[in-house]
Amino acid sequence: MDPESQAATVAPSGMPPGGGGAGGAEASQATAGATTGMKVVAAVDASEESLHALSWALDHVVRLHPGASLVVVHAQHRADHFVYPVAGHGLTYAPTTAMDSMKKAQEESSRKVVARALDMCVQRQVRATAAVVEGDPKEAICQAVEDMRADLLVLGSRGLGMVKRALLGSVSDYLSHHACCPVLIVKPPKPHK
Repeated sequence: MDPESQAATVAPSGMPPGGGGAGGAEASQATAGATTGMKVVAAVDASEESLHALSWALDHVVRLHPGASLVVVHAQHRADHFVYPVAGHGLTYAPTTAMDSMKKAQEESSRKVVARALDMCVQRQVRATAAVVEGDPKEAICQAVEDMRADLLVLGSRGLGMVKRALLGSVSDYLSHHACCPVLIVKPPKPHK
């Protein structure tokens, strides 16, 4: 990805494209002077594991570092044109209307994920900003952390088994090896028996 388009997709914003959620305005305002403390980036997606990691970070990292600033980052796959097979005609590109519809659905999904995360911050009286980055989550989050000059990246682990991790790859594995700052991987809570 070229640096110019990456810079545009990484810039922190109050909310992802599509607006805000309840309490999002208060949570997304940057704290004046917070840049002097630790900068924590929490990567979130629609999974409960990522929200558990954010919750853990709020309780065990941000609260223990009063000058810390928190950025909630969500990675959204790029809505590139795609091709699909058409019987007897080979391959064809998806129509523009399908691409527009897919992009709107992605933006709405990102808005909900970030709003939920920011609401969690508001409930704990922690100010946070949000950023939506586009691209493969592994690479987009890695680049965002570098661009934001994060001191710590916090993310959840889905607990994939060895076979699934080998076939699908793991965002947490990738980031633990490639991020430019320390990475804290929060394991999912153990099920109650």
